[in-house]
Amino acid sequence: MIPSPANLTTRPPLLRAAALSVHFPGPSGPVRAVDGITLDVRENETLALVGESGCGKSTLARALVGLQPPTAGTVLFEGHELGPLGSRARDARCRDIQMIFQDPDASLNPRLTLEASIAEPLILHERFNSKQRVRRVCDLMAQVGLAPSMRNRYPHELSGGQRQRVCIARALAVRPRLIVCDEAVSALDVSVQAQILNLLKDLQREFGLTYLFITHDLGVVRYMADRIAVMYLGQIVETGSAGDVLDHSTHPYTESLLAAVPSRDPLGHKKRIRLLGDVPSPAHPPSGCRFHTRCPKAFARCSQEMPQLYPVSSGESRCFLNEAPKDA
Repeated sequence: MIPSPANLTTRPPLLRAAALSVHFPGPSGPVRAVDGITLDVRENETLALVGESGCGKSTLARALVGLQPPTAGTVLFEGHELGPLGSRARDARCRDIQMIFQDPDASLNPRLTLEASIAEPLILHERFNSKQRVRRVCDLMAQVGLAPSMRNRYPHELSGGQRQRVCIARALAVRPRLIVCDEAVSALDVSVQAQILNLLKDLQREFGLTYLFITHDLGVVRYMADRIAVMYLGQIVETGSAGDVLDHSTHPYTESLLAAVPSRDPLGHKKRIRLLGDVPSPAHPPSGCRFHTRCPKAFARCSQEMPQLYPVSSGESRCFLNEAPKDA
């Protein structure tokens, strides 16, 4: 039985990024794509990671699954530290952590049939004979809404939604506990997006899956997420339950993201928030609060001091406006 979102906060994290950083060399200094992030993903929940393009979401995801070595910090699964791909600790957990990428065309080998693509992880991680593998592939295809009779087709013979279903089947093949979905529906038509999202929710209920769901679409977040983490310029700036973050956001950056979502009510009067300037370079982040150069609520302290993550309702917010008043 999957626990309710209200009980998720009492459970220890399944996956934890602890002070995780990923810096890339640049001509004028390191590019701080991910900069000291600590983030928990709890068992059986969907944690949505949101933010503008270029804020470091995909780099963080790749570091969590071992595709990108971190510059500093650690990744822990059930309290045990994971190293890079190829290390004993990571290899032992490969079947527990799987990833679904944005572009199914790039994820599937065009020279392999669907059966061969889905069977690859089974060959690596399971001791099946050929008949057992075919039976398992057919079961997986049925679970994701594909007819097993299609197993001898090639990726170019499928629609985009069908190709993404193949990627989901392949991720499910070794019965993972955590799936990282990196913009898994953003390349699909809206109607197909809805089908894939419904499929992911059904699979979560059936198999007790945990999702780290990376997206820039807040409409998708409202439908999928139990909790939300908001990322800006390599840092987490707000976390909390989906309801709190979407309806009672506490960070000016989150407020600006929500204000940019088109309203369903054509007569509604949503407040527009105009951000100042452009997104700073991660190679040269601003001093103090990284959002202060664009923030309409910034004051002198914001440019001089980095705010910590202050406790709010169901999470945290990296903004001085949420600092508890000091006792007189």
